[in-house]
Amino acid sequence: MAHDEGINLWELQLAARNHGMPLEALRHAITPPGLHYLLIHYDVPVVDVETWKLAVDGAVARPFALTLDELRARPSEDVVVTMECAGNGRALLEPHVVSQPWLRDAVGTARWRGVPLRVVLDEAGGADDAVEVLFTGLDRGIEGGSAQDYQRSLSLDEARRDEVLLAYEMNGAPLPAQHGFPVRLVVPGWYGMTSVKWLGRITLLLEPFGGYQQSAAYRRRRSEEETGEPVTRILPRSLMVPPGIPEFLTRERMVEPGTCVLKGRAWSGLAPVVRVEVTVDGGGTWSDAELGDEGLGRWAWRPWRFDWEARAGPPRRLGSRATDADGNVQPDEPAWNLGGYENNAVQWLDVTVAWSKRAALGSSRTG
Repeated sequence: MAHDEGINLWELQLAARNHGMPLEALRHAITPPGLHYLLIHYDVPVVDVETWKLAVDGAVARPFALTLDELRARPSEDVVVTMECAGNGRALLEPHVVSQPWLRDAVGTARWRGVPLRVVLDEAGGADDAVEVLFTGLDRGIEGGSAQDYQRSLSLDEARRDEVLLAYEMNGAPLPAQHGFPVRLVVPGWYGMTSVKWLGRITLLLEPFGGYQQSAAYRRRRSEEETGEPVTRILPRSLMVPPGIPEFLTRERMVEPGTCVLKGRAWSGLAPVVRVEVTVDGGGTWSDAELGDEGLGRWAWRPWRFDWEARAGPPRRLGSRATDADGNVQPDEPAWNLGGYENNAVQWLDVTVAWSKRAALGSSRTG
């Protein structure tokens, strides 16, 4: 992807098709489907569930195809997963990266229900020298100058993890069309590009997949000449519910003086989050937040809270940062790369603490 200055018409077109999660929706432990972030690479395919089948082929002993009813008849599990786009935060990078202009809102947490992928792989049986599993979606488009189906692969070991699902429900209901109806792959801990939607085919490979989405897209590199490193697991991130109320255009926040409870959620695909710190002075000092429990499971975000005594004065810069069990910490500033991937830098929020007319009116009515 090229870089340039400013957001162009093509990017605005992408932004109108895709959408992020409003950060006030961090209040929901499970994100409502309509608020969950959404990225559609090509078009939303129209799928006739009466004729749709999921093919399983390639280097397998027993190739077969499953209808949706046949898939649903197999053992199923629920997994709550925080899913984040690899390009989350791209629009905040300088120099500008031309692509879907995400701020920090390309995230959401859903309860997915489906059949563990390993169940289907076991039924098919695999060649001893199989190395990867390729997933082909029904969405088709052009990238890198070539027409293609959306395809991604996983190593056999990753694909056989217990929590990797062939999901047919989201939050207790059939998958919405935009989220991959009738069946999608869900790979907990990995950035969202791995969880192929509108799944049509699963293929065991004897050699690594070299398609566009694997070899050209979703790689960290600083120039077109570099091969780069593949984007895989989600880096640690904490996000804060914007406190107070917003100014319409700028979204700058105003809070009233007094105790302000700051809340947010934190997650990491590398290891469980074990610490969240909060600053109310732009990073001059950091204090530990109170972490909530991990009741939703390993692959879901973890809640946190921090009591801030807000006093009137100049604007304050708030931020939070997560640390996971492997010692990975969010950086204050992002590292630039050509695709604008993995920007997990601290979220900064500028907040003004001031007396409000609304508070004064409330006091006069009660006094």
